Amino acid sequence: MLSRVAVLSDIHGVLPALEAVLDEPEVRAADRIVLTGDIAAGPQPTQVLDLLTGLGERVVWISGNADRELLEHRRGRRDAVPDPIAPWAAERLRGDHLDLLARLPRSLVLTLRGMGKVLFCHATPRDDEEVVLVDSRLDRWQDVFGDLDADIRTVVLGHTHMPFVRLAHGRLVVNPGSVGMPYGRTGAHWALLGPGVELRTTNFDVEAAVARVTRDSDYPGITEWADYFLRARATDADALTAFGPRDGRTDTA
Repeated sequence: MLSRVAVLSDIHGVLPALEAVLDEPEVRAADRIVLTGDIAAGPQPTQVLDLLTGLGERVVWISGNADRELLEHRRGRRDAVPDPIAPWAAERLRGDHLDLLARLPRSLVLTLRGMGKVLFCHATPRDDEEVVLVDSRLDRWQDVFGDLDADIRTVVLGHTHMPFVRLAHGRLVVNPGSVGMPYGRTGAHWALLGPGVELRTTNFDVEAAVARVTRDSDYPGITEWADYFLRARATDADALTAFGPRDGRTDTA
């Protein structure tokens, strides 16, 4: 049984943010580092994947929609990818990177001391693109979690890049936020689990990170990309407005 797990979600190929989180004492001491998807679709995809694979079995990998899209693009199963940086990132992956992404599960369950069975996924347990938010309605959560076993009392997910913890029909829901593409405020956001839940933010030198990513990545739009995402230009209100219609709500809901 595991005692402590660090959860890193939505790294999106940002090496300085990932390095900052991995240097946290609690992350170094954790039994496992769980990645809840969208790992490589960003400006430094190969560097991020190589750093994480070098950590060996301490890292537990889960696929996100962006990881799936990278693989599908490179293997000719899709022409268009919604994220403009994704096709560029996909072309930089080596064969071993593609094989790794192809093996990743969509979800998994770990048993943590004091928490019991915890399910980890990217967006929801049933879909890697589905949207749930901190203010999603209870009937929405009932629909999304309807097929889960009753003994799974905690679900950890990512996808929307905004950290929160809430109860939904007695089940704890945790979103650690995004390591590499935060919405609402700067910093690399992650979570520490066991025996409770802590939402954490690792602050790092954003200006230095912007300069480094801009220097090291040859993505054509890297200057604008780094300025927008590393400086968290999108507010939490912007993100909730954009994501809200995708969680099934209506104007009267």
